[in-house]
Amino acid sequence: MGSEKCGFAVKALIVGGIIGALLIVILIPMSFSAVEYHQFGFVRQKSTGTVNTTKVYSGGKYFIGPDYEFKVFKADTQFITLDNVAVFTSDKLEVSITVFIQYSLRKDELPLLHKQFDLYYEEIVKNSAIDALKGAVPVYSTRQLILNRVQVQETINKAISERLGGICCRPGCPYNGSCESGCTPYERCADNQKGLFLDVKGTQLGKVVIPDDVENRFLRALILQEESAREELYQEAQVVRKETEKIVAQIRNDAQEIKQNATVLSEYIGTISKANYTATIESARAVGLKRLFSDLSITDQKYKSSFDYLRTLKDLSNIYLTVDFQQRIAGSFGSGSK
Repeated sequence: MGSEKCGFAVKALIVGGIIGALLIVILIPMSFSAVEYHQFGFVRQKSTGTVNTTKVYSGGKYFIGPDYEFKVFKADTQFITLDNVAVFTSDKLEVSITVFIQYSLRKDELPLLHKQFDLYYEEIVKNSAIDALKGAVPVYSTRQLILNRVQVQETINKAISERLGGICCRPGCPYNGSCESGCTPYERCADNQKGLFLDVKGTQLGKVVIPDDVENRFLRALILQEESAREELYQEAQVVRKETEKIVAQIRNDAQEIKQNATVLSEYIGTISKANYTATIESARAVGLKRLFSDLSITDQKYKSSFDYLRTLKDLSNIYLTVDFQQRIAGSFGSGSK
């Protein structure tokens, strides 16, 4: 009997060891749970559904036990499209606006998000963004929505960011210079000032749809504005043309005046030159005659006059002189034969 009991005990131990090993092999892999790189997670007990929000887990594998799993939230950027939201402008007209929003959850405030909204925050975020949009637009007129898109987008972005992200400074922002203007220091910020516990990364203003009759009035106003600008440019062009014509006429007058002055000056210089030429010739002639009469010993004024007369006749182009045996000098005047 003793040996049978010992054998039974050994068998029981062996079976127990096998079962324990099997349990270890089965339970250890079941004790590991993963959080994807694009997720945040809280540990949740499967049997009771209790969620432990004291620690937020990022992407990775964790040994948390077989009766536990991760309750996950999105850690990457999430997108909202507010499509054709009806809003009123300051001039009491209803327009439709489309806005695109990008946001992400705050890891450090995820317990607060879980406490208030659990996993059902997306619709709340969208409705809050619509409320912020409807509150921001009415300060602008319909014309401003069309003409001042950059300013309108900045106003919408500020309103949505404060509604979704709150008015609290982010932790550590004084040290890296990223604090929003006028934000409340984080250490003094209450939970109800933190918005919906997320960061708005950006908003873009999409299409703005206005009523047809208003659009037609705007188009007509723009057409009139362009026509007015065209007429103004046309008038300026006319003025420029007149000024150009005036300048051209002035330049031509100046050129004509310069030409006339040059002609008069040229004639004057020519007259002076001819006068000087004649004076020089006559002076030289007088000197030459005086020397000639002196060298030939001609003193009688009669002979001097005859010589000067003959020289003068010789220089005339329409005089032809001949000498015969009857007369010392014979000549014919005009263009006849010699």
